[in-house]
Amino acid sequence: MNLMNLIYAFGLLLFAFVLQTSITGINRKVIARLQRRRGPRWFQQFIDIFKALSKSSTSHGWIFDFGVVMALGGIMATAMFIPIGPLQALPGLDNIFIIAYVLAVGMLGMAMSASGSGNPWASIGVSRALTNMLAYDIPFMVVIFGLIFAYDTSSLSGFAAIQQEGGILGWNIIRFPLGGLVAMISLQGMLGKKPFDSFIAPAEIASGPMVEYGGRHLGMLFLLHEFQTFVEVSLIVHIFFGGGATVLEYVVKYALIYTFMNIVSNILPRFKIDQAVTFFYKVPLALAMIQSLLIIVTGLGVA
Repeated sequence: MNLMNLIYAFGLLLFAFVLQTSITGINRKVIARLQRRRGPRWFQQFIDIFKALSKSSTSHGWIFDFGVVMALGGIMATAMFIPIGPLQALPGLDNIFIIAYVLAVGMLGMAMSASGSGNPWASIGVSRALTNMLAYDIPFMVVIFGLIFAYDTSSLSGFAAIQQEGGILGWNIIRFPLGGLVAMISLQGMLGKKPFDSFIAPAEIASGPMVEYGGRHLGMLFLLHEFQTFVEVSLIVHIFFGGGATVLEYVVKYALIYTFMNIVSNILPRFKIDQAVTFFYKVPLALAMIQSLLIIVTGLGVA
């Protein structure tokens, strides 16, 4: 790693922020149209973030403040490892295990900050979020272990390169459809979209973990959400949809997958947290186990 790598990494962060925030704004418009509303302007998300960052906020102690910084720093560090099509700021560090480890730092920082606020609703939201994370992570990682066994690589760029050799029919979503289905369901949980959004259900727990945040603290959480979404959707793009031979191809796949997730979320009800956990441990986990066993037995999967 040298100075140029760091410059590229921060350039990647800027690109990731602009990309995801723009797509978030466009999706707000798309969902509004589906609900027969006009919706906000596509750049309203930028305005909301910068407006929140410009305002003062109330602190609940150093744990509350440090947790937000830790969470945002962990997610931004994770985003630096993500390739954007053929571009990679930190070569060799796009390993799925490194990404999962650093991503957990951001999650734990958010949990620490929300718990440090002293608000019981925030603690309930954190508890639900961590329970939800444990539910979707296990089926997802079982599928990933199967793919690592099949391809003998754990890097995102490695997965993408192998899939690109076979064209569309070489994509893992087609070669390993059971694993691809599990990954898409898990992505819905990662993004906190319906039916797996119980930890931020405002009608039940007063906005959950974010209940005590305002001003610049809330603005930092907006940033955290955009970078976290970028990381999670990018994982699916690279592992199951062949990444991108060009930046444009990557962006198109990214935008389509995220928009599809939002549309699905818009038409589904909400699971209770126990229903979500039970569902993940029954259907996706069973499919993940079947897919991994097929990979181990056949060496090629089910397609």
